[in-house]
Amino acid sequence: MAYSPSPVIESRAQLVETLSRGCKPREDWRIGTEHEKFTFYRDSFKPVPYSGENGIGALLEKVQAETAWTPYYDGENVIGLNDPLGGGSISLEPGGQFELSGAPLETLHQTCVETNDHLRLLRKFTEPMGIDFLGVGVAPTWTLDEIPAMPKSRYGIMTPYMDKVGTLGTSMMYRSCTVQVNLDFSSEADMVKKLRVSLALQPVATALFANSPFLEGKPNGFLSFRSHIWLNTDNARTGMLPFAFEDGMGFERYADHALDVPMYFVIRDGKYINCAGESFRAFLEGKLPQLPGEKPTVKDWEDHLSTLFPEVRMKQFLEMRGADGGPWQGICALPAFWVGLLYDQTALDAAWDLVKDWTAQERDTLRHQVPGTALKTAFRNGTVMDIAREALAISRAGLKARNRLNWEGADEAVFLRPLDHTLEMGKTPAERLLDLYNGPWGGDVTRIFLEKAMGKGA
Repeated sequence: MAYSPSPVIESRAQLVETLSRGCKPREDWRIGTEHEKFTFYRDSFKPVPYSGENGIGALLEKVQAETAWTPYYDGENVIGLNDPLGGGSISLEPGGQFELSGAPLETLHQTCVETNDHLRLLRKFTEPMGIDFLGVGVAPTWTLDEIPAMPKSRYGIMTPYMDKVGTLGTSMMYRSCTVQVNLDFSSEADMVKKLRVSLALQPVATALFANSPFLEGKPNGFLSFRSHIWLNTDNARTGMLPFAFEDGMGFERYADHALDVPMYFVIRDGKYINCAGESFRAFLEGKLPQLPGEKPTVKDWEDHLSTLFPEVRMKQFLEMRGADGGPWQGICALPAFWVGLLYDQTALDAAWDLVKDWTAQERDTLRHQVPGTALKTAFRNGTVMDIAREALAISRAGLKARNRLNWEGADEAVFLRPLDHTLEMGKTPAERLLDLYNGPWGGDVTRIFLEKAMGKGA
């Protein structure tokens, strides 16, 4: 991919404008759902490498030939596909996790169709290749050494840096999966309110979607080990953004925060230049050691913003990042939960009323405890289960108020059913997996590949 000229940053205002141009009128708000899944061979339960006749590179090439989506490369390797018409894309995570970054869609019904079409397309090729997909938050049996690295230059920069700044950063990269949703805002004030609500409730989403209780073939002591991983991954670029709740929060304050996050890389002529640990502030002054005298472009700033990993990330939209990967049937539940909370004003106001008196310490405590105890995490005079019930009720009301109906006349609240099931049972997906492990599976975690592959039972 050739380097595209981008305006050189001449003023601080350009940093802020990069974020503020995300503001859109309500009628232009969209839903962009991203979901990752592990690829494995059905006969061995081993991860799928990039190379080979039945590797991930070959799968990408087959999908590209079928769809005519535009391939993009790292060197000579196809590492993703872009839909030039719809706006969606397929990309690879470091350990071969296969990701659909969905197109910006108007309704959750469209998201569900997109998700099912994606699976149907992939199966056309994966069935004869002996490949299947698993939707969980962390690879349940593989060691890091077993997982083949994808040929993406940015990961060659990130991997050694992760070992310097946290204890589980490489686990985040190579053996974790998530479902995320990207949502819009209308103004700076709307962004701030949505950011605060979604940051406060992100641990609740983590609890509801907790689905990573295994590591290297046995229980790991957590319900969302994926969320635990993020507590031990480069604290400079992760976390709950406590400053977002302070007076004066806005685009400029987030830009200030991003400036203080160390860099990973700069892209020039399609090549990644390792700048791990360097300061973007120094880059603004032309003092980046790797590019002496050169100042950053707006594209460099956008690339840098994409390397921040807080629980909610701001670019020109807000990205909800707290949920574990899960079964196919539950993928649409994550965007449904957040759309219901954030895209109806009455629901957003009710959600803010629910969380506005929480202290920074309470929010942080939730973030640290939920990976282990999920819905059973104590909070004030109750548990996270109580908050989840309230949040889900608000979300349902928000979806009903949106009144986006499918061809059968059902509104988008139908996609909350997996969460209703979780609360009715009082057990997260992770706890249900542990019940199987301790019961019918007889302590054999590999059964997860047989019984929980994409499209099988929830």
